[in-house]
Amino acid sequence: MDRLSEKRLIIRLEETESTNSYLKQLLREKHLEEGSIVVADYQTGGRGQRGNSWISAKGKNLLFSLLIYPKNVFAKDQFIISRIASLAIKNTLDRFTHDICIKWPNDMYWKDKKIAGILIENDLKGNKIENTIIGIGLNLNQEIFPSELPNPVSLKQITGVTYNKESILNMLLHEFFILYRKLEQGKIGTIEIEEEYMHNLYRRDNYYWFKDANGKFLAKIVNTLPSGQLILKTPDDDNVRAYAFKEIVFVNE
Repeated sequence: MDRLSEKRLIIRLEETESTNSYLKQLLREKHLEEGSIVVADYQTGGRGQRGNSWISAKGKNLLFSLLIYPKNVFAKDQFIISRIASLAIKNTLDRFTHDICIKWPNDMYWKDKKIAGILIENDLKGNKIENTIIGIGLNLNQEIFPSELPNPVSLKQITGVTYNKESILNMLLHEFFILYRKLEQGKIGTIEIEEEYMHNLYRRDNYYWFKDANGKFLAKIVNTLPSGQLILKTPDDDNVRAYAFKEIVFVNE
């Protein structure tokens, strides 16, 4: 985590509605240094992508939001931040277990179960990103989940080990800023990050069932665009289909 200001804010809360919302409100009130974070033991209104909620037992998991100021990232290319955050979580979890992958757009899976989720909120200025808040919920030590959650899993359930949240947080931030700084300094290109993201994508290597507004169909993931759109190809023709975040659902068969 080189080059982060010593003035960056680190806030730890027992409870809040949402770490993203808390950090956004602070940012409205004053300038915050890049790398400022809000960590909570419990969220009463945790949010995920596409308006979903994030449910987590009190004190068991890692829940935090991180502020960055991406330099020269255009709004049309904003998905690069999601790719970096996803890869940072994967690189962290790879230290403890195998079979971690990224379910488009930015859920983290162990095999067919969800272990983490990411909510990224960008403020735009013109055609560039002014600031980004990255909210991450990572299931660490929770062993019992509500029945309404379809496929949750925690790192403790996978390995049988109880984890120190602060230690995992530091690892994750370290992994994030390695990639983020390399991109910022031109030491790694967006194409390399995109390729690594694709290589670790859930269900990337075969045809699977999906569902859109017209119904269920069989398709294969062939690409993800800088805008974040998912590109699918059906087995019976050479046409490809592009989907935004709310337009397509993975179907378990």
